[in-house]
Amino acid sequence: MKTRDIAKKYQLDPAAFDQWLKQSDFQCKSGMTGLSVDDGVNTDEMVGHYNQYLTQEKARTVQEQERLALEQANAEQAELAKQHAVASMLISSGFNFEGYTITKYSGYISGDDAVSMDRPTRGWLGGVNKDVGADLLAGLSQIRQNALAELKEAAYALGCNAVIGVDFDYLTMDPETATSSGGTLYLPFLFAVTANGNAVVIEKSEHAGLA
Repeated sequence: MKTRDIAKKYQLDPAAFDQWLKQSDFQCKSGMTGLSVDDGVNTDEMVGHYNQYLTQEKARTVQEQERLALEQANAEQAELAKQHAVASMLISSGFNFEGYTITKYSGYISGDDAVSMDRPTRGWLGGVNKDVGADLLAGLSQIRQNALAELKEAAYALGCNAVIGVDFDYLTMDPETATSSGGTLYLPFLFAVTANGNAVVIEKSEHAGLA
């Protein structure tokens, strides 16, 4: 008996039924016209096993979807908690916070960022089509913020809620390379900043705010 006839009789997906049958305990044979089973096989029993398999697979699919949904929900909740913790994290160029006690030092951390700027085509003084100084200050302001954000991320990763002794290191690079003709190709300027500090855990002092 051809399996496609069985699938048609019981309104099954022929391809899915054949795939299951190849992995089942029921004997089947492959031929030029597809799979077939012995005429003596109880097709009701066979299809019953197949439907039971489908039910189990559906249940497993539902469980997997629920597991993935739970993992995603937990990940989103953890990300929100992280964003809140990072946003509320205290930083200072000093080494203490008024009203707080440092309970743990987790060590030196840093955050980095950089920005590249095209060279003026007609010199730094006069004849330049854009305000180089304003562009530079805007770029430095942005990478400084990004470096601080990375610094806070590093502190959060260590389980800390504050950073002390924060300062910045600046680096300017003037990259160039040789051309195929033996000349010099001047690449865009690169400005980098590193935010440094010490990650700590702080807690409100018991007597903070008391007269």
